[in-house]
Amino acid sequence: MSVLITILILGVLIIAHELGHLLAAKAVGIKVHEFAIGMGPKIIGYQAKETLYSLRAFPIGGFNRMAGMEPGDEDDVRGFNTKSVGQRSLVIAAGSLMNFILALTLFIIVFMGIGIPSNQNVVGRVVPGGAAELAGLQAGDRIIAINGEKTASWDELTAIIHKNPERKIEITVLRENKKMAFAVTPRLDPKHKVGLIGIERAWEKQGFLNSIMLGVKQAVGVSILLVTSLVQMIIGKIPADVAGPVGMVQLVGQAVEFGLASVLNFAAILSLNLGLINLFPIPALDGSRLIFLGLEKLRGQPLQPDKENFIHFVGFFLLIALMLLITYQDIVRLILK
Repeated sequence: MSVLITILILGVLIIAHELGHLLAAKAVGIKVHEFAIGMGPKIIGYQAKETLYSLRAFPIGGFNRMAGMEPGDEDDVRGFNTKSVGQRSLVIAAGSLMNFILALTLFIIVFMGIGIPSNQNVVGRVVPGGAAELAGLQAGDRIIAINGEKTASWDELTAIIHKNPERKIEITVLRENKKMAFAVTPRLDPKHKVGLIGIERAWEKQGFLNSIMLGVKQAVGVSILLVTSLVQMIIGKIPADVAGPVGMVQLVGQAVEFGLASVLNFAAILSLNLGLINLFPIPALDGSRLIFLGLEKLRGQPLQPDKENFIHFVGFFLLIALMLLITYQDIVRLILK
């Protein structure tokens, strides 16, 4: 299930990214020969007027094959190379822009459809088989006191539960305007060394406008954190902590355990990550192409296509090598666990 969800998430992110390039290209009048999801041999394809929409064998990326970007195709009047620097820059940057839009949309969906964690002392969900369920607690119960100590918020009641592992406590709840008391023994969480009884807080759905504001705030905050972390890893201030396909499957599996909101948030963060990394000035990525376009604007003429293509080829080769190394480290880490 984690593998399937990972493939689905990556597929949506890749489609969004390449769709950004496609829509921008068509908006400025560039002919797109092919819009492909995946790499390698073509599995299926659909020819729609001038563009072939295809699905390829390996789900590791995607591409738009535009007129004017390949040897022998430079003379097409609707080629990429015939457009202004500004138009070409828009087409290149549109992939990352679409990833940002996707991330913001996912955050808004979470805030509107699922909500934000409530700090009210109301049980949102009782974990099956947990101490709370065995004692008789139910979703919707309002915990008003523990061992006679009043609890007005979720933070207050969890603080008391955490401090009492393996010790019986009396939980007083309000259920349908009736007070009820339950004897519960919190189980020790060996990882965090705290008591747990198996309850989860409720979630509060947000309105449309508030969801947009919260989504923007979340997207900006996560983006700043991602950029800061990447820079700190590059300069060696913090250890490099990256994950390849294997590590990503593990992360998705962990997100699945916490529910749909966690999966959607993970996908949004991954989309922001993809959009930001693609803007880094690394050969073969969109950021380096924007750098070359900037140099063209300053020089008044483009770099020779064969030289630029060679630089991107070397960058692509190094990126594949890095991905293989990260995947190897993921597998080693998994074996040593």
